[in-house]
Amino acid sequence: MFKIRLRIYIIIVSFLFNPSAHSQNRVQESIGNLVSNPSNKNAKISFKAIDLATGKEVASYNSSLAIPSASTTKLFSTATAFQVLGSNFVTSTRIYYKGKIGKDSVLYGDIYIRGGGDVSLGSRFFCEKGKELAFLDRWTDSLKSKGISKIQGSVICDGSEFGYAGTPKSWNWDDIGNYYGTAAEGINFFDNTIKIYFKTKGLGKKSELLEIYPKISNFSFKNEVVSGKVSGDNVIVFGANYSLNRYAQGFLPTNQERFEVKGSMPDPEYQLAEEWVKVLRARSFVVRDGAKGMRSDKTSAKVNYASDVKYLFLEKSKTVKEIAYWANFKSVNLFAEGLLNYIGFSQKNDGSTKASLIALEKFWTDKINFEGLVLKDGCGLSKENAISATHFCDLLKYLYASKNYSDFKSTLPIAGVSGTIKNLCKGQAGEGRIFAKSGTISKVKSYAGYVLSKSGKNLAFAITVNNFSGSNSQVITEIEKVLNELANY
Repeated sequence: MFKIRLRIYIIIVSFLFNPSAHSQNRVQESIGNLVSNPSNKNAKISFKAIDLATGKEVASYNSSLAIPSASTTKLFSTATAFQVLGSNFVTSTRIYYKGKIGKDSVLYGDIYIRGGGDVSLGSRFFCEKGKELAFLDRWTDSLKSKGISKIQGSVICDGSEFGYAGTPKSWNWDDIGNYYGTAAEGINFFDNTIKIYFKTKGLGKKSELLEIYPKISNFSFKNEVVSGKVSGDNVIVFGANYSLNRYAQGFLPTNQERFEVKGSMPDPEYQLAEEWVKVLRARSFVVRDGAKGMRSDKTSAKVNYASDVKYLFLEKSKTVKEIAYWANFKSVNLFAEGLLNYIGFSQKNDGSTKASLIALEKFWTDKINFEGLVLKDGCGLSKENAISATHFCDLLKYLYASKNYSDFKSTLPIAGVSGTIKNLCKGQAGEGRIFAKSGTISKVKSYAGYVLSKSGKNLAFAITVNNFSGSNSQVITEIEKVLNELANY
């Protein structure tokens, strides 16, 4: 009897003084508290955390439940880009000419801009503000150096290699007219956005439309924006793929002289050709037949780039690592979709969303169990995506053991420090210890990534909450308690 009591005593003491065992229960307890919170009575929750050294589960709840996870979906597109393409992969936009260059510096033919899916061209994330289109001056200088000062034809932009499907079909109508809902295509520039400037007046008064930049030919814009009791941009821009009609509804702060709202650019392919023609003409170049887009201008016959044209120069994109950084750090949808397109194009010579998702799944077929996983895009804007905490942990575990781990992890924001989670766990145990992607759409909140615990353990975790009845801030507070326990593990 004494030996039995002694053994029980030793077990109890070992548990009390074993931080790992104690913390493990605390992690499970914290997720239990989140689940039992009255605001989550009707919520769907998927959670899992694993020890990356052993692969063992730390804690879980409905870990196989696949549900919409918003922008944490970007982990799949960025991770796959690292694995398939490599950190230093670049694409390019290539410039050609068709015809002959005369001794009089006249090109008797056309200039072709051939897109390669570069989403970093003229992006605000890689350019000094106000100099996003400076590359067009470089292109003009290059054209001049090739002995061309007059074009007896057109500047034709061609993004046809990636198709013209537009945004993924499952995206909401009230997203695709906004800057975050723009499509990634064969030709992308200026983040595929337009800047819309308003002047606002007193409360309840209709705003005045000042300017749209870049200026778009034959563009129709209906302004239904009024001044309201708001502190920022509460405007939704509506418009279909490739449509030259847009209208805006919503509210802006009162008495603003020049308030900027961003929307999606209707047709980047044609617009890039037009912007370059503007620069060329401003620098005394003659372009007789102006700008054309391969999709919009039926007279622009497709060319055989191996035989019909001659190469002039190219513009390289930023690397996968650089683009993935902003895709995860600031949750840039265009960049995540662009990386997904690169994957499809590199594997199947088809940069459409559909083909790219097939290529992504094929890569992971023998590496991760995709049962129950549904991907409809690369950025998480689609509410038809369905990903479980187990799917995320399996992905994160695989990356942890890969040569791309350091580069991939470097794209993730740090809790309480940077990016989209700079306010998460601020001043708490998780600050500086959680490296994760966040996700937020209506009634969806999620986080997935890595934790370096106080005991030195490397963990992977994912948590997604759908259909909660409280506010975003309330559910974040509950999630923080779980994350802090992981940090203490």
